[in-house]
Amino acid sequence: MPFSFNVLQARGAARAGVFTTPHGDIATPAFMPVGTLATVKTLDPEDLRRAGASMVLSNAYHLHLRPGDELIRDLGGLHRFMGWDGPMLTDSGGFQVFSLETLRTVSEQGVEFRSHINGDAKFFTPETVIGIERNIGADVMMQFDHVIPGQSTEAVARDAMERSARWLARCRTAVDESAASAPFEQVLFPIVQGGIHPQLRRESVARIMEVADWAGFGIGGLSVGEAKPDMYAMIETTDEVLPRDRPRYLMGVGFPEDLIEGVRRGVDLFDCVAPTRMGRTGAVFTYEGRLNVKRAELRTDPGPLDPDCDCSTCTRFSRAYLRHLFVSNEILGLRLLSLHNVHFLIRLMRTARSHIVSGTFDQWSADWLSRYFAKSEITR
Repeated sequence: MPFSFNVLQARGAARAGVFTTPHGDIATPAFMPVGTLATVKTLDPEDLRRAGASMVLSNAYHLHLRPGDELIRDLGGLHRFMGWDGPMLTDSGGFQVFSLETLRTVSEQGVEFRSHINGDAKFFTPETVIGIERNIGADVMMQFDHVIPGQSTEAVARDAMERSARWLARCRTAVDESAASAPFEQVLFPIVQGGIHPQLRRESVARIMEVADWAGFGIGGLSVGEAKPDMYAMIETTDEVLPRDRPRYLMGVGFPEDLIEGVRRGVDLFDCVAPTRMGRTGAVFTYEGRLNVKRAELRTDPGPLDPDCDCSTCTRFSRAYLRHLFVSNEILGLRLLSLHNVHFLIRLMRTARSHIVSGTFDQWSADWLSRYFAKSEITR
């Protein structure tokens, strides 16, 4: 089978596994850099390989708008188009239902968006989204779902969860009907919804399991404005009811502490734009909390960005130099900090995996979080 998931070791809910796809294996837990528009901003695919990335994410909504999913198909698919030969996942545009709230209208049939580029109307349905994702050619396609703000009421969350479940059935039918035209074997992941309401999360999983036997699952609708304890509680609720022999992907979550808390609760895959977005503003992750390189006291600091990091930014350049790049508006600064942040999260998940395998994950994760939060207020 082109898709499989093997759990090699588990410590409580945390597990170390291998997710196999047509374009290679992903050792989990793993962080996926986000290449929304077929590029992880400022970084070359070779940078990602050297950082240890095994899977990247792109966005069907944005690639449909430009350059166009049919163009990508005609040029050989997204792997060839962007020069990445490893596993790839496409988000369906469901997050844009949340983030572009003022530019869209939701109905049972689908979502009409007003393009943020030129204002043109674009109507997305579960069926058209599967067509777009087929054209793009990622290994894993996410269902089209209805994402709502994190603090939504139970009534609003139920409406969106049930609509997502109905759209999932339509996505599955579209996948089956388009199988003959697939560039290679692709797989569809459903997405668990339900806001911050535990019973809705359980019902969402039950509805999903009625549709098909899935190769993996997305956990959506989190990190969209809810409190962190609520997010962690929903991950725990979902962990209790999802099959344990399939990978779980926590969508749009990428701060270091949230990755570790997610792994503690049975999550295998993560993604987020935070590492590159923060890097472009001068903010970086370090093993002693977040650091802003624009701080005045770093002007003469000869030390590395993070002495515990082995990325090429930290092993070659000083804090003083990186600060100089940012205050001088040099593009290299954006690239070097983005590279560090992506490397940091990939390495963090690789380290977590090694501790799961060795049986030391519980103590390591507690110590790591304690150190990180103890220093964060000093280094911000």
